[in-house]
Amino acid sequence: MFSIDEISDMLDEIAAQLPAEVFHKLNGGVSLLPDTIQSHNDPGGGLYTLGQYRYDQMGRYIYIFYGSLCAVYPYATENQMRRHLKDVLTHELTHHLESLAGERDLEIQDARDMAEYMRRKGLR
Repeated sequence: MFSIDEISDMLDEIAAQLPAEVFHKLNGGVSLLPDTIQSHNDPGGGLYTLGQYRYDQMGRYIYIFYGSLCAVYPYATENQMRRHLKDVLTHELTHHLESLAGERDLEIQDARDMAEYMRRKGLR
């Protein structure tokens, strides 16, 4: 298990390796929060939110949820955790870039994936 400071350092290193252009207009930046967020859509409680892109009156920002990462990947090695963090960050940055472009393809795909997950679990 990694401390929140260790995950924060990894996230900073990953973000620093990405092109600066992907952060254009992300005025709220990327924040690592201690929260564990479980999906309201999964009564079984096994589905966690690892990251979230937000665009509201406060601006555009990305949250990464430390508690959720620890719940989903409790035994990850450092290399595995770095890969998971990069996957979550690039997923949320894709939402950001699509928002700037007026697109919703990833949002639509996320909804399809959630519907399929729920169908497989017999929840819909």
